[in-house]
Amino acid sequence: MSTVNKIERSSQEKRTAFVVIFAFCMMVAEIVVGLLSHSMALFADGVHMGSHVLVIGLNWGAYVLVRHLQSKGTESYDTGKILNLSAFTSGIFLVLMAVFIIVEAVERLTTHGEIINYGFALATAAVGLVANAVSASVLHGHHGTTDYNSHAAYLHVLSDALTEIGAIIGILCAMLWNITWIDAAVAMVSALVVLRWAKRLLWDTGRALTQRAA
Repeated sequence: MSTVNKIERSSQEKRTAFVVIFAFCMMVAEIVVGLLSHSMALFADGVHMGSHVLVIGLNWGAYVLVRHLQSKGTESYDTGKILNLSAFTSGIFLVLMAVFIIVEAVERLTTHGEIINYGFALATAAVGLVANAVSASVLHGHHGTTDYNSHAAYLHVLSDALTEIGAIIGILCAMLWNITWIDAAVAMVSALVVLRWAKRLLWDTGRALTQRAA
């Protein structure tokens, strides 16, 4: 009968778990309030938050799996590569997110879409920014991210915070000076920054995954 050694959760696993639970609560609150108030902006932000729950949940799941394998004392799996694979997958989701933002921004520029409710859109973006700022602070901690998996989760909330800042800038410019194109332009710049982060993450984790074991 094999002996299973109980291994305590790492600080990064605890932080990632907190962010997943926090983001999930924010998602539920935004969706419920959005539906009750008939606000599509708030509902859409809640659905967007749900995508981060799924992706960062993947990072959390990787920590749980690694801890489980370490508890069993198995040497059949390279736990480091499991975390790197999770981070690599997160990098792919970052690329998809950036491409989606660029496509939406280009469509906004070509159709000259206008923001309907400036006050509510601004409040929604502000709530999202605060939520992502809290999550980024928790994931980074006092000593920064310690592995690619936690760094990938950190980049996801940081990228979302960046897009929220861009949205606030765009909304303010449209509301105060009627400059509507800045909203889409800032979104595209934010997406390009996210693409750069994703490229670096994919490059680093890709190299780590393809390196031969010493």
